[in-house]
Amino acid sequence: MSKTITHQIDAIALVKSPFKQKFAIPRQPCLAPAAIAIIELQPGYDHPDMVRDLEQFSHLWLIFQFHQNTAQGWTPLIRPPRLGGNKKTGVLATRSTFRPNSLGMSAVKLERVIINNNRASIEVSGIDLLDGTPIFDIKPYIPYSDVIDADGGFAQEPPAIQMQVIFSASANDFLQLHPTALQLKPLIEQMLQQDPRPAYKRNTTDHKEYAVQLADFDVHWTVTDNITLVTKISTLN
Repeated sequence: MSKTITHQIDAIALVKSPFKQKFAIPRQPCLAPAAIAIIELQPGYDHPDMVRDLEQFSHLWLIFQFHQNTAQGWTPLIRPPRLGGNKKTGVLATRSTFRPNSLGMSAVKLERVIINNNRASIEVSGIDLLDGTPIFDIKPYIPYSDVIDADGGFAQEPPAIQMQVIFSASANDFLQLHPTALQLKPLIEQMLQQDPRPAYKRNTTDHKEYAVQLADFDVHWTVTDNITLVTKISTLN
């Protein structure tokens, strides 16, 4: 009988992301290029030698944990949003965040390597990870082997829905008065174009006002006839 060997793995980094809540995070990496994050390497893994020559590569693979989902467990069958949230399919045939070991992987764009006080961190874009996500490994994206002619099954094509996003007068006024919030406007647009509502509400009008915490702000919106209206932006208390 073969012997199973286990090894304790540590988080080598934590993500400093604008996404403070799971709701409204893009469902795949690189769908919101304006989503900028810092990969903060932790003590013991943050020596500048760890990232030597990393900037030769344009993109990185991040191996991480869905850390807020671990307590909720997983099931063999799930309802993926791409199938409308009604049809069940195997968890290993999806990128569900509720999965064995709660592990995930994302390909993100490397913006720059930061060395400060002899400690290294990494700025990336196109992130789809929650603030505080633990990173277990970082690998360079290698085009000749990682870009392959593949069949994407029920997710072969990119999401078809691209919602029109408009800002109310009060939301625009807030952005003009808060330069930090104004910098987030492209991310708000990219995030809401994908309609983060539950899959069964797509192509529908509802009367609910949605809200999400993004960086240091609360963003509120409503949906009417596939048009998203950002109704209000405010500073988090």
